[in-house]
Amino acid sequence: MLDVIGYPVSVLLWCWHHVFGFLLGDANALAWALAIVFLVFTVRAALVKPALAQARALPKMRQLTTRVAAIRKKYPDDRFRQTEELRKAQRELGVSPFGSILPLLLQVPAFLGLNQVLRAFTASPDAANYVFSLADVRSYLAATLLDVHFGDALLSLTSTGPGLVQATWLWQAAPVVIPLVLIATVATHLTARLAVTTQPMTGPQATMMRNLSLYVLPLSVLVFGAALPVGLLVYWVSSNVWMLGQQRLLSRVVDRSGH
Repeated sequence: MLDVIGYPVSVLLWCWHHVFGFLLGDANALAWALAIVFLVFTVRAALVKPALAQARALPKMRQLTTRVAAIRKKYPDDRFRQTEELRKAQRELGVSPFGSILPLLLQVPAFLGLNQVLRAFTASPDAANYVFSLADVRSYLAATLLDVHFGDALLSLTSTGPGLVQATWLWQAAPVVIPLVLIATVATHLTARLAVTTQPMTGPQATMMRNLSLYVLPLSVLVFGAALPVGLLVYWVSSNVWMLGQQRLLSRVVDRSGH
């Protein structure tokens, strides 16, 4: 099933790798890293329009937040009436409850597809991988950053039997993995902080979501990032840095346009 996602992602990665491979050499680590980075930029650029629509909807979201508080105060013990009034307010303001998460949902297939493609490089080192030839696969496996391969992870978890998992630490990968994980963690926190300041929410659920986005999600990146291969970490860092810059830029554009 993931092949449906893997093929278009592999095409984009193949194109960018051949661009940078022509300039730097096919097995050059920077060529592969830039190919992953520009894959991110390509996907993110395609999502700028829905992200801009989301940014322009922020004033209406603030109005909706105010109306939600009023609805809960007016009907404190009537959950059915609260739901009906909330739907009515959403229709009047033209706000979709899924609008704020649409850009995030649209990028999930790209992450899953890249994960499928990159893991296939190391899982089948002697076979072609989607649109990549065997020579491409070998150039990916030969590329290293500070003697660390793109398929290496700081922490590898291997099943050794029913309910048994063996953890293996590859400390050689630490000089590459740790900086990438730290950058991804900081970028995730800063992106969440910017989102909180531009999308004020009230209520206990809002407080919980704020804490999740500000602290729990960045901490999960810090913890689970050690188990991600370097190639996926490059994607994660690039995506979060792009997202941080995009949010700042779009908020300024919306403020200047007055929409």
